[in-house]
Amino acid sequence: MTQAAGAGRASPKALVGWCFYDWANSAFPTIVETFVFSTYFAKAVAPDIETGTAQWGYALALAGITVALAAPFVGAIADRCGGRKPFLAVFTVILSLCAAGLWFAKPSPDYVVWTLACFAIGTVAFEFGMTFYNAMLPGLTDSKHLGRLSGWGWGTGYAGGLLALATVLLLIKTDPPLFGLDAASQEPVRAAGLIVAAWVVVFALPLFLWTPDRRVAGEPFGRAMRDGARQLFSTLRGIRQHKQIARFLFARMIYMDGLNTVFAFGSIYAAGSFGMSFEEILAFGIAINVTAGLGAAGFAWIDDWIGPKRTIVLALLGLIGFGAALLLVESKTAFFVLGVFLGLFFGPAQAASRSLMAHMSPPGQEAEMFGLYAFTGRATAFLGPLLFGWATIALESQRAGMATALALVILGLLLLLPVRVPKYLR
Repeated sequence: MTQAAGAGRASPKALVGWCFYDWANSAFPTIVETFVFSTYFAKAVAPDIETGTAQWGYALALAGITVALAAPFVGAIADRCGGRKPFLAVFTVILSLCAAGLWFAKPSPDYVVWTLACFAIGTVAFEFGMTFYNAMLPGLTDSKHLGRLSGWGWGTGYAGGLLALATVLLLIKTDPPLFGLDAASQEPVRAAGLIVAAWVVVFALPLFLWTPDRRVAGEPFGRAMRDGARQLFSTLRGIRQHKQIARFLFARMIYMDGLNTVFAFGSIYAAGSFGMSFEEILAFGIAINVTAGLGAAGFAWIDDWIGPKRTIVLALLGLIGFGAALLLVESKTAFFVLGVFLGLFFGPAQAASRSLMAHMSPPGQEAEMFGLYAFTGRATAFLGPLLFGWATIALESQRAGMATALALVILGLLLLLPVRVPKYLR
């Protein structure tokens, strides 16, 4: 493994542009996948809420499978083509168009396929875009500041997603609706898709205008496809040469399954085990996102100080400690307070994982490696929810279900501990 190749030549303006892309694209998962459109689809577009919940889950699973299978190939091809920004621009445009397409998701079962297509294709575009966005990281700064830049980007993303959500909630909650929108046909909610589309385009522009791409002579696209596929298969066949990367990616796959399960089922757990209302759950979700963003930004210096692996270990220990406490408390107030503190460790675990991947990626193979990073992020995404559901039903307890997510975090931590990192990080 070689030291990250960044020469530290990117200007502060270029770094700000890179971070703002996280601000731009975070609007899609926050508004479409998590807080607004998932609920709108299940309640208003689908035939009934149970069917809608299942259909939304199937679409998300299909998108995840697509990303898992294709991201490593796409990344390997991009490494051969030269720059990252042309690929990033294509997927950014697709993401924006899919978000805008949700304006046409009228409250009728006739629009189920259209809505799910916009959501699934947009999710794939988001994930592919992140592959190239992450691959730019090693070339923007030197190895001593990778953690800081990754953490700042992640924190900026949380802030952007929350501000976009606040904008959408203002549009939805205002009565009478703004701009003459028709509440009866759910136009205020559907207009959220237009806000996301504009948000992505406007705030992605600084990256394309200010942030330099790598200056590498690329191959024609057809040859890049052939050579990129051969390079990927060669990497997979020679995985022993990258065994520390493979061990890290496997450990991350497990602990991220646990983290994602906690995040995905946190609102359900809050409602079922503590009787929280929708307004309380929304406030809880916003509070956790705020502390996650603050944690990602604050731990950015710690990442550069003690190294990304130690930062991940510290973050996972914090998640395990507060997570265990959350399984034991009975008070709604105690749950809220502990959950807010738990959020402080979400962002650092994610941001430090990205910076460790940047440190460990061989020069010239960053997009391929971040394609594998995306693959492992999706390959077993079903595992956490499956265990959560099985334990909840078998033991008739949501606490038992949430305990399985905590067990995955503990297992991921144990798998991470033996991973050897580059010498300059020790």
